[in-house]
Amino acid sequence: MASNNHSSTLNQTKFVLQNNNNDLEQPPTLEIETNDFDYSKRSQWLRAAVLGANDGLVSTASLMMGVGAVKQDIKVMILSGFAGLVAGACSMAIGEFVSVYSQLEIEVAQLKRNKERGDEQEEDNDGEKESLPNPLQAAAASALAFSVGAIVPLLAASFIKEYKVRLGVVLGAVSIALLGFGWLGAMLGKAPPLRSCVRVLFGGWVAMAITFGLTKLIGSSGL
Repeated sequence: MASNNHSSTLNQTKFVLQNNNNDLEQPPTLEIETNDFDYSKRSQWLRAAVLGANDGLVSTASLMMGVGAVKQDIKVMILSGFAGLVAGACSMAIGEFVSVYSQLEIEVAQLKRNKERGDEQEEDNDGEKESLPNPLQAAAASALAFSVGAIVPLLAASFIKEYKVRLGVVLGAVSIALLGFGWLGAMLGKAPPLRSCVRVLFGGWVAMAITFGLTKLIGSSGL
């Protein structure tokens, strides 16, 4: 009788330990895999958004500085910046749509080949269909990111009539935004922040300086 009770106690103890081991092992593994996957997807989208905003910032600011090199009128400068914002956002959206749509066609064709060969299970195919890229979503995100960056020099120059002060304010606002985008890109890419900020800031300054200088040269030549 005592041996039966002892065996029952051991069995119960073993059963409890197995449950505890399962509880300890399974949830952390699932949680780690889920977190890694979600972070990867978020970081890719965020980095693309930062790059798009930086592109809008530098291209629109350079355009405004170039026009400002030969025209001191605030309306001309603002209109040129607004035209650059619209044209750039449309160009980014169309380019992203075409690129992602091509990727979508390739992935859909691959899914069809897998289905014909029977290499993939139906549940796997359903999961892949849900993860297919959305061209319209990518186009809208790209245009929005570009517009966010382009609006910075436009707002900086909108209410300043004095020509030299306006150029200085635009340069200062764009420089601050470049530092912010450089830092954010470094955080997302896990790169050294200082080096990234300096690189992005210097690149923006070079782009604006070249545009300003060449436009000034051509404008002064009477062309």
